[in-house]
Amino acid sequence: MSSVEDRLDIIEVCTRMAWHADQREWERLREIFTESVALDYTSLNGGEPITIGAEQIGGAWKAGLGGYDATQHILGNHLVTLDGDTAVCTAVFQATHRLANPFGSPLWTLGGTYRFDLVRDGGWRIRGLVMTVTWADGNQNLATLASERS
Repeated sequence: MSSVEDRLDIIEVCTRMAWHADQREWERLREIFTESVALDYTSLNGGEPITIGAEQIGGAWKAGLGGYDATQHILGNHLVTLDGDTAVCTAVFQATHRLANPFGSPLWTLGGTYRFDLVRDGGWRIRGLVMTVTWADGNQNLATLASERS
């Protein structure tokens, strides 16, 4: 496979993560992750990074995102670094969350970067993900309301 094909495949896998989350295709998420995945959302939630099984990601994301009326995660400016059967893809993101509620704005939008660590494993798979939030706008309380709904 050429490096161009690898780069396109890597970008597609990263894009599928956002697509499956927004389309509520929770079971499809396990197709793009390795068996064990290092997740780091500490820039948003604090705490420590975690390692989670691919089988658990769909349920965890359904609990966090499933209560919204809609979400839209947009990725862009992908930069891919290949090293044999491993790769790193960095991308900017904008994630908009919508939830109608009587007590404030129905939107909460985040922006920042993702770092995807990937490995070739019967195709490219994500084995690590770091989200770095650099800005936010809107009603952050929607996260609590959405969790209560899901």
